[in-house]
Order: sequence, then structure tokens, then C-alpha cells
Amino acid sequence: MTIRVLIVDDHPVVRDGLRGMLSGEEDLHVVGEASNGLQALAEVGRCQPHVVLMDLRMPVLDGVSATERIQAEHPGIRVLVLTTYDGDADILRAVEAGATGYLLKDTPREELFHAIRKAARGESVLAPAVAARLMVAVRAPVVETLTDRELEVLRHVARGATNKEIAGALFVSEATVKTHLIHAFGKLGVDDRTAAVVAALQRGLLRLE
Repeated sequence: MTIRVLIVDDHPVVRDGLRGMLSGEEDLHVVGEASNGLQALAEVGRCQPHVVLMDLRMPVLDGVSATERIQAEHPGIRVLVLTTYDGDADILRAVEAGATGYLLKDTPREELFHAIRKAARGESVLAPAVAARLMVAVRAPVVETLTDRELEVLRHVARGATNKEIAGALFVSEATVKTHLIHAFGKLGVDDRTAAVVAALQRGLLRLE
């Protein structure tokens, strides 16, 4: 069986490198490339790959969002994440989105080939380091998810904005900003703004710009 592969990565050098690697395998055939998640959706519909090699951080539409849509529209197509990011939040989001596997870009080529073949068969594939982190995350106490607006408020806090400045930027009252912060404090188990930002950064909910 020839396995049809779609490469999705915003770096041309990475796409060229992967295409070159896969070209040496008789049963692995690259049928398309995409530089962002939106292009990936179009290419999936056009070339109907068996496996999509998906990067996570890309412009226009990120890898997790693209994975969710591919699984919703083409449930038979397997998405194998191939990225440099191994943060707990990245791993969990990708798995929850329906990714069949999660590999890091330093994976040896033979392991990558094996992973693509396993993914095509519908088998889960996780890099050892990723599997270990996923197990720890799964066993950890459940933490309430922050809403988009609570995260937005924390992003402004991380930039040093006051409640008044945040209220102006979001077109809400200062009281509403305080309410969002109080809810965020409770979910993160902290009692001040600085601790909330630190906790959100540690859990991968926020990233420094």
C-alpha cells in the first residue's frame, strides 16, 4: 500500500527536507504541501492524503485548529503532529483535537517513517518524552479552564496594563475586569495579579510575546 502524505509547515526548508526524506521510501508518497492550516484544509480536500504531517505554530490558522477541522470534515484522515514544541498545553490541545500522534522534529528519520506507517493504520504514536509528559498531565488534578475573556484580561495584565487600561481596551467597565480577574484567580489557585500571570505561563495558557 502506498501511503499518501501531506506536509504542513510554514518553513519551506522544513517542507523541502521532509519531502526529500520521504522520497526515499517506496511506500511513502508526498501528495501535497501547505504553509498554514487554512491551506492544509484546502489541500486535504484536493489530494485526500492518508496522513497529514502537521506543525503546530503557523500563521492564518494554527495546527490544532486545522487538526480539529480535518477530523470533523475528514475523520478517516490521520493527523500526525511534527513540531518543536513539547509543552504540556501544546500536547494536550493536539491530542484533544484528534491528532493520531505527536512527534518532535528531532525524531530520527527511521522513527518518523515508522510513525507515519503506524498512523496510516490508525495506531497512536507518541514520542517517548511526549508520552511521559502526557501521562503526568493526565494524572494531574483537573484545573478549570479559563475563558477566552479571562485569558485576554491576563494577557493585558502580563503587559503591565492597569484595570482601567484593560477596561478601555476591551470596552468594558473596570468592575467587569475585576470580576474576570477574580474568576481567574480562583481557577488558578492564586490571590493576586502577578501570581495569576505566572501560573498561567507555567501551565502554558499564556506565552510571553
